[in-house]
Amino acid sequence: MARESFEIGPVRVRAGRTQSLSLPITRLVTGAEVDLPVRVVHGREDGPTVWINAAIHGDEAVGVEVVRQVLADLDARVLRGTLIAVPVVNVLGFMTGDRYLPDRRDLNRSFPGSARGSLAGRIAHLLMTEVVSKCEVGIDLHTGSDRRTNLPQVRADLEDPRTRELAAAFGAPVMLHARLRDGSLRSAAREQGATVLLYEGGEAWRMDPWAIEAGVRGVRRVLAALGMTEPLADEPPPRSAVSWRSGWVRARGTGVLHLEAGLGERVEKGQRLGGLFDSFGKRVRLVHADRDGIVVGRTEAPLVNSGDAVIHIAEVEDGAEDSVG
Repeated sequence: MARESFEIGPVRVRAGRTQSLSLPITRLVTGAEVDLPVRVVHGREDGPTVWINAAIHGDEAVGVEVVRQVLADLDARVLRGTLIAVPVVNVLGFMTGDRYLPDRRDLNRSFPGSARGSLAGRIAHLLMTEVVSKCEVGIDLHTGSDRRTNLPQVRADLEDPRTRELAAAFGAPVMLHARLRDGSLRSAAREQGATVLLYEGGEAWRMDPWAIEAGVRGVRRVLAALGMTEPLADEPPPRSAVSWRSGWVRARGTGVLHLEAGLGERVEKGQRLGGLFDSFGKRVRLVHADRDGIVVGRTEAPLVNSGDAVIHIAEVEDGAEDSVG
């Protein structure tokens, strides 16, 4: 017997079909409608229902390209289960390259939202009711913020066996245990019983090819691990370094920053990571690692002030590679 059609918003998607639709969000002062773009790939065969989303923060472009490439490789006629893709959640922010919504609210602190709340709350509520509530697993795609770049990594509740299994299947260089934050999509989805992975990779408002590639391959591996697609034929899943703690090294002075440590580099406590210089090139302070671990994030700002976050180091379990970049 054929699978039943998949219902979302005003649309019913037949098994073996892919369909795009728009879910209304709000109306601009010009009278133009602002909609949430959604694409549903409803496989012919039974399987899990999974969502992927990007650009909850409007300046995060990497995930949008990850979604595009993943969708380009999927065929509803052979897919087992259903994939719901939302390439741009913060539509208004994405159109202007702004991380936040016009009212300066952070959408990823506004879940589960409310149908009669703020604009952020309404978008959150729409995503929760039309997408997340229908799914068992979700992958939330992000990048670094505020002139920071991140090593490809999965942040998830590694104490949950199912979540850790899928995080390992993703195969990012690092999987980092991350607590749930109130108001985040990951927290709200977990309350509804979904397993959620948060992918971080690259820099805001850039199309970093290495972060896109890692995201695309990771999503494909998760779909294969769920039995929705065939496994990738050209490689075994890479082993991710596991981290339970991380922290930012902060500048202990103000100056022009020159970093010597790159993403994925294994560093030791006390190791020199770079230095701060004045405008004439005189060294003001050195930057040193405050722990052993792997560099999973770094600032790209040329000028830093005392107290600014400079390098993000994740402590890793024994057996991690010297470099995972």
